[in-house]
Amino acid sequence: MNIGLYFGTFNPIHIGHLAIANHLVEFSNLDEVWLVVTPHNPFKKKASLLADNHRYQMVQIATEDYPKLKSSTIEFNLPQPNYTVNTLVHISEKYPQHQFNLIMGEDNLASFHKWKNYEVILEHHNIYVYPRIYQGEKPKNQFENHPKIHIIKAPIMEISSTFIRKSIANKKNIEPLLPCKVWKYIDEMNFYK
Repeated sequence: MNIGLYFGTFNPIHIGHLAIANHLVEFSNLDEVWLVVTPHNPFKKKASLLADNHRYQMVQIATEDYPKLKSSTIEFNLPQPNYTVNTLVHISEKYPQHQFNLIMGEDNLASFHKWKNYEVILEHHNIYVYPRIYQGEKPKNQFENHPKIHIIKAPIMEISSTFIRKSIANKKNIEPLLPCKVWKYIDEMNFYK
């Protein structure tokens, strides 16, 4: 199978994440998209970052009604800090029957040349890039015409997990921005308040 890997802290997962993942699996040659929950980096203390298992639980309940979207904890048992190149090697060895591809936002592509062993990633994996909105002129990108880079015309989602967390803390109703079951989980657990 041709699998897209969509990495994120998903703190929390929201409808923007689901819209992008679903668009990629429905309108590209990807058979599935795995939403890979990035663990809490022990070198960075962030009070707002929920424990790994809670963020994974939210991704799992958000994707359970979408058979082509899967939640993944593949990075939970890998050495910290996580480097994408290492995760790709590990997951490719664990699931040799699949072809793995990287999913990233256009903003990440601009700094991709700074990633650890980015050349190795490009040699072995395709990268699917979803668009971002820029203030002012869009930065030039050295990878835009690379044969392994696929720019996808996905819907542009201007929703951020940071905005959602701040809104919950300020007692705003942002329920429409979250999958119903995720909103219920956050509300029941009293998260981000």
